[in-house]
Amino acid sequence: MPAKLAVVSIGGNSLIKRRDLRTVEDQYRAIAETCEHIADIIEHGWRVVITHGNGPQVGFIMLRSEIAREVAGMHIVPLVSCVADTQGAIGYQIQQALGNILARRGLPGQVASVVTQVRVDPTDPGFSAPDKPVGEFYTLGQLPELTKQQPDWTMKDEPGRGWRRVVPSPAPLEIVELGAIRALLDGGFHVVAAGGGGIPVISTPNGLVGADAVIDKDLTSSLLGGALRANLLVISTGVERVALNFATPFETPLGLVPVEEMEGYLEKGHFAPGSMAPKIRAAVDFIRAGGEEVIITQPESLSGAILQGKGTHIIR
Repeated sequence: MPAKLAVVSIGGNSLIKRRDLRTVEDQYRAIAETCEHIADIIEHGWRVVITHGNGPQVGFIMLRSEIAREVAGMHIVPLVSCVADTQGAIGYQIQQALGNILARRGLPGQVASVVTQVRVDPTDPGFSAPDKPVGEFYTLGQLPELTKQQPDWTMKDEPGRGWRRVVPSPAPLEIVELGAIRALLDGGFHVVAAGGGGIPVISTPNGLVGADAVIDKDLTSSLLGGALRANLLVISTGVERVALNFATPFETPLGLVPVEEMEGYLEKGHFAPGSMAPKIRAAVDFIRAGGEEVIITQPESLSGAILQGKGTHIIR
């Protein structure tokens, strides 16, 4: 394995700059911007495994599927297949954008994507208590019509951002394609893997079977980082730093924080479920599994976080 390995988790929402910039071309431009910052990390001697979110993109596919069913009688695309579709599409964009940037800068290494299954427990309580956000944000005024159209959807409010659909989110247990990811890293590749938290699968007497759920990408990134014995886990999000009392007059940004202190904040309920809380849980799990450091920051601060101390740093 590489001497310096970082798992870099980028959010699905960071690929959409604004509500009016949601086309595939818009998303590619956003990915290319993020890949410039990832290339900065590579330029300083790191091999990277890139994971990514897919909440808005899964939502787009589901909406297209619903429209196609209503208009043309087409079959509905299962949620698990939507996750697989986004792994291929977003993985392609990342590997192309980052590969082009590395070539332009004269840096070594190629980029490859792995369609990644992640095993989950069919009895996981996440299946009975949906809490994972997918799709786009809606205003309070849009909820009555949305509820009329989609009565089976569970909606939750994300303060300051809007209302969003939530779906089952079981805990990740095993990265099925771990051996392939290791082989690519050993072969000198940078790897895109476990997109959207991985394709959820369960073990049956007849083998693996897909499950309609979405696994939290940061929890999967943490599991993957621990299995690969990565030195660093980087979680990109919409803010430069994690904060206590977020979006209140008492907001307190966090810089360098020991893992025990951060775990205490988590247990006291400082972080929103389905938003920052899973990121903090993933960070704690990564450190507890032997990782050296976790950085949480916005995409444009990635290189500054590693080289200049920006963002929130969680350490042993």
